[in-house]
Amino acid sequence: MAEDGLRIGGLSSGLALLLNGEDGKENSSRSRFVSNCDDFGHQSVERTLEYIFGLSNKSLGLLACSVDRNLIRSIIKNEFAKYYSSSDASISDRDGIGVVDNDSGSHIVGLEEFSICGDIKIIKPPLFVESLAMFSSARANVCVWKGKWMYEVTLETSGIQQLGWATRSCPFTDHKGVGDADDSYAFDGRRVKKWNKEAKLYGQSWVAGDVIGCCIDLDSDEISFYRNGISLGVAFSGIRKMWPGFGYYPAISLSQGERCELNFGGRPFKYPINCYLPLQAPPSINAYASQLLQCLSRLLGMERAERSSVERSRRLKRFVSHGEIVYPVSHGICEELFSVLEADVGSMEYVVWGRLLSFLMEVCGVQVPHDFSSLDRVFDVLLQFQGSHLMFEHILNALSCCCKTASVVLTECPYSGSYPFLALACHILRREELMVLWWRSSDFEFIFEGFLSRKSPNKQDLQCMMPSVWWPGSCEDVSYESSMMLTSSALSNTVSKIEEKHRELCLLVIQFIPPISPPQFLGSVFRTFIQNILLKNRGTDRNVPPPGVSSNSVIVSLYTVILHFLSEEFAMGDTCSWLKSSDIDGCDVGFLHRGGQQSFPISLFLKNDPHRADISRLGGSFSHLSKLHPVYEQDAEVIRWEEGCMDDEETRVTHLTGQKPCCCSSYDADFTRSFKYPIRCTAKGSRGHCSAVPERSAHVAAECSAGSLNDEIADKPSTSDQSESDFGYCPVRHTRTVPSDSNTSAAILREEELLDALLLLYHIGLAPNFKQASYYMSHQSQSISLLEETDKQIRERACSDQLKRLKEARSNYREEVINCVRHCAWYRISLFSRWKQRGMYAACMWIVQLLLVLSKVDSVFIYIPEFYLEALVDCFHVLRKSDPPFVPSSIFIKQGLSSFVTFVVTHFNDPRISSADLRDLLLQSISVLVQYKEYLAAFETNEAATLRMPKALLSAFDNRSWIPVTNILLRLCKGHGFGSSKHGESSSSSSVIFQRLLREACISDEGLFSAFLNRLFNTLSWTMTEFSVSIREMQEKYQVSEFQQRKCSVIFDLSCNLARVLEFCTHEIPQAFLSGADTNLRRLTELIVFILNHITSVAEAEFFDLSLRRHGQSLEKVNRGMILSPLVGIILNLLDSSAEAECRAQNDVVGVFSSMDCLDTIHCGFQYLLEYNWPGSFRGELYLAKIRQLESFLNLLICRIEQQAIERTVCGEGTDGDEDSLCCICYASEADAKFVPCSHRSCYGCISRHLLNCVRCFFCNATVVEVVKVGENEMTP
Repeated sequence: MAEDGLRIGGLSSGLALLLNGEDGKENSSRSRFVSNCDDFGHQSVERTLEYIFGLSNKSLGLLACSVDRNLIRSIIKNEFAKYYSSSDASISDRDGIGVVDNDSGSHIVGLEEFSICGDIKIIKPPLFVESLAMFSSARANVCVWKGKWMYEVTLETSGIQQLGWATRSCPFTDHKGVGDADDSYAFDGRRVKKWNKEAKLYGQSWVAGDVIGCCIDLDSDEISFYRNGISLGVAFSGIRKMWPGFGYYPAISLSQGERCELNFGGRPFKYPINCYLPLQAPPSINAYASQLLQCLSRLLGMERAERSSVERSRRLKRFVSHGEIVYPVSHGICEELFSVLEADVGSMEYVVWGRLLSFLMEVCGVQVPHDFSSLDRVFDVLLQFQGSHLMFEHILNALSCCCKTASVVLTECPYSGSYPFLALACHILRREELMVLWWRSSDFEFIFEGFLSRKSPNKQDLQCMMPSVWWPGSCEDVSYESSMMLTSSALSNTVSKIEEKHRELCLLVIQFIPPISPPQFLGSVFRTFIQNILLKNRGTDRNVPPPGVSSNSVIVSLYTVILHFLSEEFAMGDTCSWLKSSDIDGCDVGFLHRGGQQSFPISLFLKNDPHRADISRLGGSFSHLSKLHPVYEQDAEVIRWEEGCMDDEETRVTHLTGQKPCCCSSYDADFTRSFKYPIRCTAKGSRGHCSAVPERSAHVAAECSAGSLNDEIADKPSTSDQSESDFGYCPVRHTRTVPSDSNTSAAILREEELLDALLLLYHIGLAPNFKQASYYMSHQSQSISLLEETDKQIRERACSDQLKRLKEARSNYREEVINCVRHCAWYRISLFSRWKQRGMYAACMWIVQLLLVLSKVDSVFIYIPEFYLEALVDCFHVLRKSDPPFVPSSIFIKQGLSSFVTFVVTHFNDPRISSADLRDLLLQSISVLVQYKEYLAAFETNEAATLRMPKALLSAFDNRSWIPVTNILLRLCKGHGFGSSKHGESSSSSSVIFQRLLREACISDEGLFSAFLNRLFNTLSWTMTEFSVSIREMQEKYQVSEFQQRKCSVIFDLSCNLARVLEFCTHEIPQAFLSGADTNLRRLTELIVFILNHITSVAEAEFFDLSLRRHGQSLEKVNRGMILSPLVGIILNLLDSSAEAECRAQNDVVGVFSSMDCLDTIHCGFQYLLEYNWPGSFRGELYLAKIRQLESFLNLLICRIEQQAIERTVCGEGTDGDEDSLCCICYASEADAKFVPCSHRSCYGCISRHLLNCVRCFFCNATVVEVVKVGENEMTP
């Protein structure tokens, strides 16, 4: 009878259960498996327990007592004893391995201390190690000589590490490690090589978070390596046979700062390889614990099915409720689990990292909806036991490690990567008890960093994530375009899911108030974590970062969380209302977008917190500033200002004006829709903003050795040092400084603190990533161009040998393009999402306004950290070059960032900024921006730019900054020189406004222009000398190296640019050369002759052109005409201007040229100019009139030379006795001036030119007080 049996209703979906219902007698001979779609309302307790514990049907007799934990434990002990014996049997079957006992006598595999060479430190038990020496090596205390064995290495960093196997005979030194000797074998994924005395290519490049499996097969004498469970192939075969007691040891070699975690088997392998055994035997209770957790999993499955049932509540005589059986069974299982874990010391970690973590992930579920209800029931039971806190510490550690190593898998998107582990961790930490446990843990910050880690893909990973690749103009299958769009969308959703969990986790930490005295405020734990992260990562931006720095992904994740909070809020209701100031209207808007009155606590700059101790300030180091410029009263002050108060009223755009900034305008959404498929604009965007006009200013100094220039003209005075009163163009409007509210407000984590941390995180973590992204975008554009050019050459049907070579080149270019497209797509997905761009734009607006306001307060401005300025400039240009574009370039500056133009033109030569590199950074920004018509318009309409920039540029043309200043002047004056345009029209990037302003500045300040002209002459002379020397060296060797070619090309370009600037000066300010003393005209003439001599003296024109052209450049773009054109333009400008009456009477151009000693060189040079192929620089016959004018000048010059020769012949006898009175410098003029006080004589022209660069006598090196003309009372200082 059914009434005589116990029943329990509901079983989980998909499970097959052995049932015996109320018609048991009738169907006893045909027991069957059915699914939960049948009615299980009459299942007996005995049968249910059999299912839960995996027992055979009817193995349990009729229960004589109620179901309690004692009954459950007795069933477990009776039925599961076999798993102990099976574990012991598997452990005993380990022949061919020997473990050296440590001091405690246990057989735990670890590092052999006396084998360590260098400095390897265990920074976290059991085997998380870091190298503190330049090169460190170590062996494990276990060797193998027979069988198949493996160990795993989880990479915390991705630098130079050699992982593998070695015998005891392998010597470890400061320079040699694993793989550098016989019987020593290693793999290094940084260099993608295998090592056995010599290196050979092998494997794949590795990234931080990879798990490398090191396997040795002593039955087949082979060593192989695995990356994340995927074989890299057999690395070494035929390795030497070993014998008992003398075998191969696991061994590692790490360069300085490299970190990894070794797992010899003390934890379950993440990627176990079939047939390979761990070096450390698993604990004996592992199988037993696994069975217990499997039973608990079945019980939870039944519980889930019970919750989903509609009618399961009948209560009859011998039936019990669901709750009456679930609690005793689950409690009994867990009690038995904790009992065996306590009995086997050290087994807890292995069980938690293995089967328990898998069990929790199964319960929670990888995808939404997660079964948090079942998970809570498990936690409720586990937390009742004494050892649960240690268990949860291991759980959090394991989840943190899983976040580091989790890879994004396309087929699992969007719930891939670290998402499922973060989801479980966030749910665990919602329990205050467990949050307190985590916070009290010594590994709190280490685990937190692990949660924020995100593994980056390498080339092979990207290939799996993006199997189909397409780019505009590609010849790939048309279906690849839609496939890549879908792939990018799936990956983008995955990244968004992970970032969402990061924000949820950080919010839990922000809301957590630690139970300590005195009471803490909301956000105090999160603030401490951020400060410690920043402290830990000091020096990350150095060429060789210090040991112990965080993973870059941690910095990026933390930055992303803070940026989302400041820009978008956490989007979690009112949970962050504690951060919002009550006196700010519209506090439902993100901090960066609120507008109106802004404020900033000055104390952030004036405090020397530990995490800021080594950070340079605009005025120098903090210790230096605190001595010279101490600040006392403003420690507690807050500066306030109105948004946009530093902008011109006519062009002001704020969050409260009718026209909104780019980050908040309605146009932003429309523009986003127009770029629904960002891959379409990849090549176009890259060419437009990344490579169309090469931005050489950032790296050209290194290429052409700017230091040599400093050495050559070291005595040249710099006039770029301006007085501090020159800085402060725009009066401060609507700004005030007030005392801070209270001590309480300082204790609460404020948005301004987060903004401060955001900028430093950007500086140390995001800037390198954006730089790498920019490289791939630029390289993609170049590779596409090379691929298209190669396709064009193939279509032209070259000869068979050339065709074969072209096809090979095409294959290489295609691989480069595909690799770049994948990397660009990944950076676009991970870095350039829309909300991040608008947050970065708003941050730029906020920071530039802050800097402009504080620039009016000298005592505070000098204390601003340098990274504020660096992050601002870098972020600005990242947005400007982003692909796809954030907004059209026509409104990028106009609608929100006009203050940026004000700041760069006001402070690029600000003496309060002590770092010359920072001033150069601002100058480089101007150099880059003025090359684009849209951005140049922003300078033309900016009051600060029109008032300050012309004179500031002329004064900044010094030993250090002449390259960017030259580029700026060239772009402002572009298109008006001889041969500068094929159509003769002005360039679209030139500026009539700034040309007029430059002319006015030169005329109004003769001293400034004279100093500028002197430096221009010196610099052009130096560049042409360097160019000539380089050409001569290559001619002598008759070979063109890549470095020499690049150097020649750069120096030649610079010389051409300088010559164009000089041409502009002769066109706009000819009186500087034709009026007054002829010093400038003579120097100009000498320079023209000097350049013509170097250009025409090169023996082979083909060799000359080859030395200039870089790879991919055509002869049309690079030729001698680039330097000859401005020379012709200079001569013609002088001739045109000398035709005016007021100039003709002063300096005679023809006379100065004819007075030169090298008349043959002049004649040959001008003849070369006349015979040059000018049609290549012009279209039509526009140049013919100019060439005829030049020809007339040459004829006039020849006549003048012949006339002077006749005069010298006639007067030759009378001048023999006057040689002693000639200037001993030029031997052309009479020595009519002398130095005071030394009285040495020379001609006035030579003395005047010398004093432009040096105030010492060129005979005796005495300091010159004044110059006196011989026979005159007039004295010239």
